[in-house]
Amino acid sequence: MATRAPASAPVRALGLDFGTTNSVAAIADEAGSTLVEFAGDRATGAVFRSALCFWEEAQARGGLGREAGPWAIAEYLDFPEGCRFIQSFKSVAASPFFEHANIFDKRLRFEQLGASFLERMIAHAGGRLDAGPDGRPSRIIVGRPVEYAGARPDPALARQRYDAMFEDFGAEIHYVYEPLGAAFSYASRLTEPATVMVADFGGGTSDFSIVRMGPPGAARRCEPLGHAGIGIAGDRFDYRIVDHLVLPLLGKGGQYRSFDKLLEIPRSHFADFADWSRLALMRNRKTLAELEKVRRAALDPEAIGRMIAVIERELGYALYDAVGRLKRALSSEVDAHFRFESDDLVIDADVTRSEFERWIAPDIARIEATVDGALAKAGLGAEAIDRIFLTGGSSLIPAIRALFVRRFGEDRIASGGELTSIAHGLALIGQEPEPAEWAA
Repeated sequence: MATRAPASAPVRALGLDFGTTNSVAAIADEAGSTLVEFAGDRATGAVFRSALCFWEEAQARGGLGREAGPWAIAEYLDFPEGCRFIQSFKSVAASPFFEHANIFDKRLRFEQLGASFLERMIAHAGGRLDAGPDGRPSRIIVGRPVEYAGARPDPALARQRYDAMFEDFGAEIHYVYEPLGAAFSYASRLTEPATVMVADFGGGTSDFSIVRMGPPGAARRCEPLGHAGIGIAGDRFDYRIVDHLVLPLLGKGGQYRSFDKLLEIPRSHFADFADWSRLALMRNRKTLAELEKVRRAALDPEAIGRMIAVIERELGYALYDAVGRLKRALSSEVDAHFRFESDDLVIDADVTRSEFERWIAPDIARIEATVDGALAKAGLGAEAIDRIFLTGGSSLIPAIRALFVRRFGEDRIASGGELTSIAHGLALIGQEPEPAEWAA
């Protein structure tokens, strides 16, 4: 995707969609706005997986070797038990309960994880992001969700962590709602004025912006009218699959003996296991010691033993990869087969799309209520929306699209650039004379 920048564009701007599942960058300069394609034999075009892998290496900085993106996945697959693999760490950006990740004998704060991720992302960008003082972007427009994921999220804390994460860029930084970035991208496709709801469904959050778009060439092409968001999206849908297909085999709902009483095994263990941002951190002495204590007292110790094995052997990625394959298959087929196999656990199950939609029905209801919230903040009814632009990977789930078809009609819905539209639009915002006007 490429869009001509204004002829008088004074700066080179970077639009960065730092996502829960994937991250994408775009550069806007005098030549236009283009996506950054990553280089190397493991590159996946412009999409860079939001994943980190660490391993012990005496010669490396701080004694830790590190990789990110698809290269992190490759390192993990080569030696899973010798690595610490982290995915979806953006989910804890606003969490006051997250202090640090235990990586071997090191404790890394969110901003340190983020800085490591950016360092490796830049290294794999083929020189597009590290062209020296004159070539580096002088403006960075970073996407942020309307509402952060997690329990009691603290936006000010997330901002503090993001600032620390990006401080080495040495550039002017602005934070813009992610769906507003997608709105700028979509505006480049419109030839007439319209009132548009942009619905961005990512891995951690679902966000909505209602924007009045002027005609091409208008001094102010996009005018935000209202925003709303909720910390429910693709990762929550993954959790529903894990909860129904996997956790019952790992002891959820089981009991343990405490003196002369039978008690349910604490659900907190399973909540952590079903959350990527927390599962990756469960491989520590304290958590494993607690689980071993539960295993010895459990009526079904083998089930807890399987859970411990998945954690100790770093099988989280393989498990969630199988979950993701099932979810994607159910977006195009009415039924699909789920299979996960390790030395300690084999799961085979046929799942229908209707079953999956029943599992996520409570989440879809809350997402629909958030759509209502966006309309209320804009002071508009559904009839006033000319177009719905669906973006983000989770927008491909049929139940998501059906929600908007039911509310607005098929003829008003548009989509495209599900993984790249936000970064493209953020870069365009960076070309605006006063990008601070769009900041969240």
